[in-house]
Amino acid sequence: MANSMSKNLFLGTQHVLAMYAGAIIVPLIVGGALKLNAEQMAYIIAADLFTSGIATLLQAWRNPAFGIGLPVVLGCTFTAVFPMINIGNQYGMQAIYGAIICSGIFVMLISGLFGKLAKFFPPVVTGSVVTIIGITLVPVAINNMAGGVGSPDFGSVANFSLAFGVLLFIILLNRFATGFVRSISVLLGLVAGTLAAAAIGTVNFNAVAEASWFNIATPLYFGMPVFQPSAILTMIVVAVVSMVESTGVFLALGEICGRKLDQSDLARGYRAEGLAVLIGGILNSFPYTTFSQNVGLVQLSKQKTVTVVVVAGGMLMLLGLIPKFAALAMIIPNAVLGGAMVAMFGMVVAAGIKMLGKVDCSSNENLLIIACSVALGLGVTVVPNLFAQFPPLVKILFENGIVAGATTAILLNIILNMGRTATESSVEAEAQ
Repeated sequence: MANSMSKNLFLGTQHVLAMYAGAIIVPLIVGGALKLNAEQMAYIIAADLFTSGIATLLQAWRNPAFGIGLPVVLGCTFTAVFPMINIGNQYGMQAIYGAIICSGIFVMLISGLFGKLAKFFPPVVTGSVVTIIGITLVPVAINNMAGGVGSPDFGSVANFSLAFGVLLFIILLNRFATGFVRSISVLLGLVAGTLAAAAIGTVNFNAVAEASWFNIATPLYFGMPVFQPSAILTMIVVAVVSMVESTGVFLALGEICGRKLDQSDLARGYRAEGLAVLIGGILNSFPYTTFSQNVGLVQLSKQKTVTVVVVAGGMLMLLGLIPKFAALAMIIPNAVLGGAMVAMFGMVVAAGIKMLGKVDCSSNENLLIIACSVALGLGVTVVPNLFAQFPPLVKILFENGIVAGATTAILLNIILNMGRTATESSVEAEAQ
């Protein structure tokens, strides 16, 4: 029993470290842009981690009302960053949280309807979407390998040495280790990389020294919410975008875990996400969505039980209560994270390719769906200013490569496959 608990603790820690950088970057960006003071910054980071834990537990708890019951980890969505900054600058912090609360309620109300759209996600769509998720995450890994965008030592030999050292360490563990050690190869790689970085003097412990020992998330910390119609509409659009992205993650995890999801499963997943967003608004935290980066970890570790993410959720809540412990994860250098991310994000791409292996690739229609959706998803990712001249709401919908690619795959499948008659299909088959 104790051995099983310790294994789950290590595996849960691995999930926390995999998503930690992505989780705290949102409060850091938003708080900095809105010029919050040090006390307020400390609060939103701690509240974000605490609420990420709650959101993860809600999604793991499969019940008739909500929860998809898959090893899903939730964190604040990056899609909401710039909309929140714009709302905060125009109307203040209370308007941000009023809009988040309303968007959470909206997601809960439409979850059943959105769940009925499962028929629009055949293997050609889901495989394309999961592949796009992985591909769009790869630039994040590569930038981290070089030291992180904007770092003074970006692209240095030291950074790449650390990154490739971590990646090689993870590969060797997967080649020669077995059982539990193999399943926590990413965690061991992060620890080894951080120790190596400390040995050459590139680990900064200031964040740990400055962090407080205790903090608790306080409802309506910034005051009573303000309900501004334009802000609410903006955050509802963000919520819909997150639901599309979460659909791809749900389907990817369902495939990895060998569980076929139906519309009721998806509806419970959306409902849990909406509840998490609502709680985020009340605790003056952020909108929450399923984190793509943890999908690759499930595939790589082969640990597919919900127990592991329940442990991760509990750890995130604890980190939110004890910022001193949370700050320990902040000492991991970007280059070390980047080396681990290459393996994890690459596994997401591999999972998507595996799903596409079930698609009839003798069909030109299917090939066109894959080609256009992956190309546009990747294109939007590598050219982030593509929609700079478009209205804000359009930018929110299409500046995210995952959403752009997923939307393309769904629409092309409707046009090319769902609109075809059985006669057309049989004539084409005979011609081939």
